[in-house]
Amino acid sequence: MWTDTTRAQYARADLALPTDLTDGEWAVLEPFFPPPSYVGRPRKWPMRRIVEAILYLLRGGLPWRMLPPCFPPVSTVRRWFYLWRDNGLWQTLNQFLLMVARETNGREASLSAGVIDSQSVKTTESGGPRGYDAGKKIKGRKRHIITDTQGNLVHAVIHTADIQDRDGAPLVLAQIVKRFPWLRHDFADGGYAGDKLKSALRCIGKWTIEIVKRSDTAKGFVVLPRRWVVERTLAWMNRNHRLAKDFEQTIASATAWLFIASVQLFGRRIAKL
Repeated sequence: MWTDTTRAQYARADLALPTDLTDGEWAVLEPFFPPPSYVGRPRKWPMRRIVEAILYLLRGGLPWRMLPPCFPPVSTVRRWFYLWRDNGLWQTLNQFLLMVARETNGREASLSAGVIDSQSVKTTESGGPRGYDAGKKIKGRKRHIITDTQGNLVHAVIHTADIQDRDGAPLVLAQIVKRFPWLRHDFADGGYAGDKLKSALRCIGKWTIEIVKRSDTAKGFVVLPRRWVVERTLAWMNRNHRLAKDFEQTIASATAWLFIASVQLFGRRIAKL
């Protein structure tokens, strides 16, 4: 709940734009970005301003050509975005900040349990891979994410919406089996039940899936144990207008924007500790 204390704590009125980074937030992120080179042509634009331009596009949901002139040129920002997308910088940064956030909260850096869920979103005329989710009646893509029990994003995979949850879960878990060796227990909803998923998980390690179901006698909105955490994380992501729909032509770009949103959250939280 917002109070006078919390409003003052999270206010960003001293910044030119709400998406700009504070000095504390940039101190958290700066070590992961390339420093200026001592040879060749000097860098014209500071790396901090390029990151702030990317965060501005994420929050506002604007196309590249509508980047305001107060930021570096569109070609410069876009070049760095694609470079960091292709070298996996945002995924690496998300994993490191996840471990830092967990340790600052008195938890082990490597999690042992997670919560998995998916979200189907519509795509636009940009094209690219897409499918039809008959359950949600949405033609587009599906964001398959796994979080820890606090709601911090651990990993995400984006695929076409016609892939069911039980078929998409192995795609997510197979990519983190070596990154988080202690993570072997996941909470999920009824869409992940069945022997088909269990058989697929046997090929990538020893996993246990705990299905958290809604009570048959429940009426209206009910907060389900464990599952509400990942739903809240998806709601956090959707506050960025760039993620309200999937505007990207490629799945690689769509995945990068999702991790950028997570990195932004981590940076703000860690800077306030």
